[in-house]
Amino acid sequence: MGVGHNHGRSNAGDARLSWAVFINLLLTLAQIVGGIVSGSLSLVADALHNLSDAGSLALALIAQRIARRPPDDKKTFGYRRAEVIGALINLTTLIIIGLYLVYEAVMRYFQPQEIVGWIVVIVAGIALLIDIGTAVLTYSLSKRSLNIRAAFLHNVSDALASVGVIIAGTLIILYDLYIADAIVTVLIAGYVLYQGFSSLPRVINILMQAAPPDIRRTDILVAMKEVAGVVDVYHVHIWEMDEHRRSLEAHVVVSNPVVSEQSRIKSALKELLKRDFRIAHSTLEFESSDQPQNVKCGEMEFPESRSGEK
Repeated sequence: MGVGHNHGRSNAGDARLSWAVFINLLLTLAQIVGGIVSGSLSLVADALHNLSDAGSLALALIAQRIARRPPDDKKTFGYRRAEVIGALINLTTLIIIGLYLVYEAVMRYFQPQEIVGWIVVIVAGIALLIDIGTAVLTYSLSKRSLNIRAAFLHNVSDALASVGVIIAGTLIILYDLYIADAIVTVLIAGYVLYQGFSSLPRVINILMQAAPPDIRRTDILVAMKEVAGVVDVYHVHIWEMDEHRRSLEAHVVVSNPVVSEQSRIKSALKELLKRDFRIAHSTLEFESSDQPQNVKCGEMEFPESRSGEK
């Protein structure tokens, strides 16, 4: 029953993303035409940003589908990180677009041109409604996926960009303040760059197999050593498979080599890791305290130290 429910929810999510891609492509075309006819750089900038929205949503959809594939002989961990890779690509393109918009705004400042304000306001108003609709479609999905969240950020920033374009168009209509077009473009670019750079470290940390941001290795060592029967813990590695799954591997030195006692300690440690650190998958190797250890207890193991182990 649970599998069927998840499958239905996944299909519903795919449908939402597909509709979001379609309407964003139509909007991009309308904005480009409106920007060319009106001469508004901010409207063209919003169109390019919106095109990146459509691309980011399409990429998120593809990555989401790939991530559902089960593990196989080549990808023994499965394909869940496809969504993290999708988020990395989306955020990188967001930053590139932001830098390009800054460049275009500076050029427009030195080479201003006449802009038809009414066209700008009307097209940007339509864009705002569509951006809000797309954000609604992806909001609930963004709560459980970095991949969808990156696409959702594209949409939110585009909605704000549409508001900025409407303001610029209004100022042009009322006061012939054409510089407002370049200023709004810079503000759009600034927000785009902020969203990109603020979200990127989390994605990179997952791909670099860093420990989750809310976990300190020393806290785990202390907690594990407090379990009855544990003498020491070393060679501890903590990483994230994706934003929802955490893994740990460690060598555990125990005082009693009896198998039944080791089984009890293993169960206690796994329960501790799951309860206190949300680490559902852990691999523990046990050693008796009267056996020689390859590395001094408490030290961290690095790849080069493992190559010489027998």
